[in-house]
Amino acid sequence: MRRIQLGGSQRTFAAVGLGCMGMSWGYDELGRDESESIGVIRHAVDIGADLIDTADQYGPFTNEELVGKALRGYRDKVLLATKGGLVVDDPATYRSHRDGRPEYLRAAVDASLRRLGVDHVDLYQLHRIDPDVPVEESWGALAELVKEGKLGALGLSEASVEEIGRAHAVHPVASVQSELSLWSRNALTDGVVEYCGREGIAFIAFAPLGRGFLSGLISSPKDLPQVDGRHRIPRFQPEAIQANQAIVDRVRAVADALGATVAQVAIAWVLAQGDHVGVIPGTKTRRYLEDNVAAGSLTLPPQALTDLAALPEAVGAR
Repeated sequence: MRRIQLGGSQRTFAAVGLGCMGMSWGYDELGRDESESIGVIRHAVDIGADLIDTADQYGPFTNEELVGKALRGYRDKVLLATKGGLVVDDPATYRSHRDGRPEYLRAAVDASLRRLGVDHVDLYQLHRIDPDVPVEESWGALAELVKEGKLGALGLSEASVEEIGRAHAVHPVASVQSELSLWSRNALTDGVVEYCGREGIAFIAFAPLGRGFLSGLISSPKDLPQVDGRHRIPRFQPEAIQANQAIVDRVRAVADALGATVAQVAIAWVLAQGDHVGVIPGTKTRRYLEDNVAAGSLTLPPQALTDLAALPEAVGAR
């Protein structure tokens, strides 16, 4: 599997990492198993998926604690990434607000370090830019924490080209994490992926499997767990799911021709968007973890890329 350089540093990470959110937040609330999740995280490291991504929002807070437990004895083998700047108001509805104030971010970093049980984080990402705080102020506070040794590198999440440039002028932006998949291509159309490649910034795609839809295993809301945050998402409403099956059917045709799974083709397409592009698909099972990691070695032929580029837009907001 190819490795990607973290912008402005000598650190690299595997193109396919592991997003840990779903182990504690958003998906399948009744099906969580801490011991199994710890095993999945450690297995990810063992098979080379060394970018482990979490955030203080997930849980809230419990996902960082879980990751911290999992990485005991594994800390030196991973690029540990977390995020801050989104504050949960109501866990039941996932309602959150943004807080980019320097004093808040300093406190958030210290709290994340305690939960993770580490003295520094390799990559700290501003989870969302606070519209009420100039990004230069938030970024400057985080840059001070880099100088103090608490943070190794800094990244942004869901930021525009203009916002990335403003932050980059204050302190190097090492990575940008945004949604990118066959049914969510905004990061391509708004120029973020291209800009990152030009500026030597790693692009980390979250939800490369469309929150599970592009695995080909969801054909109706009944296929989702009973208590699951995706029931609230427009794209997972009955009419949207039915309409979006056309996307999965065409991806499946490509996968069948290549002897791959639908999920592997979806991940390989994201990785094909640039040598600086990595993915952090989430999973709670070793089987799907191994399937995802294998996608890092799948090269899509030109005709497959042409076919996938012609997919229809998804129905429903993401």
